[in-house]
Amino acid sequence: MSSQNKSVPFAGTKEQETALLDVIASLKGEEGCLMPILQKAQEIYGYLPVEVQTIISNELDIPLEKVYGVVTFYSQFSLYPKGKYKISVCLGTACYVKGSGDIYNELMDKLGITSGECTPDGRFSLEACRCIGACGLAPVMTVNDDVYGRLTIDDIDEILAKYK
Repeated sequence: MSSQNKSVPFAGTKEQETALLDVIASLKGEEGCLMPILQKAQEIYGYLPVEVQTIISNELDIPLEKVYGVVTFYSQFSLYPKGKYKISVCLGTACYVKGSGDIYNELMDKLGITSGECTPDGRFSLEACRCIGACGLAPVMTVNDDVYGRLTIDDIDEILAKYK
C-alpha cells in the first residue's frame, strides 16, 4: 500500500455498517455467500477497505486472509476509494502508440497518485484501462462519462481545471 492511500482515512458511517450487517445476516449460511456479500459491501461503501473486510470476516467467522484473497483476486473489487471524478486513460494499442502512456504519466505527476489511487481530497482517482472502442480518437481518456480524445500532454491542465 502506498503512502498516498494511507492518507485517505476510512470514513464509514453507522448507517453503512448497519446496511452491511443486514446484508450479511440475509446471506450468511448460503453456499458461496462471500462473493455477493463483497459485491453488496462495495455498493454500500464504494470500495472494500480492511475495516469492511474485517466486519465480513468476523460476521462470517472466516479468516481475514480469505476475504482479502478474494478481494484482491477479482478486478471488480477495489481496496481504495474512488474519487468524485474517475479518470481512466486508455492504454490499448492504438492509444498507447499515439502517446497515452505519456498522458498517463503526466496525470500521475500532476495528481500525485498512481493507478488505483485517489487524491487525498477525494476529488480524483486514476486508473488505466484497455480499449474503450474510441480508437479513431486515440489517445483517449475519460473523466466519469466525459470522453476526451486526440489528447496531448498540453491538454491535461485545461481538462483537470474543469473538475476543480
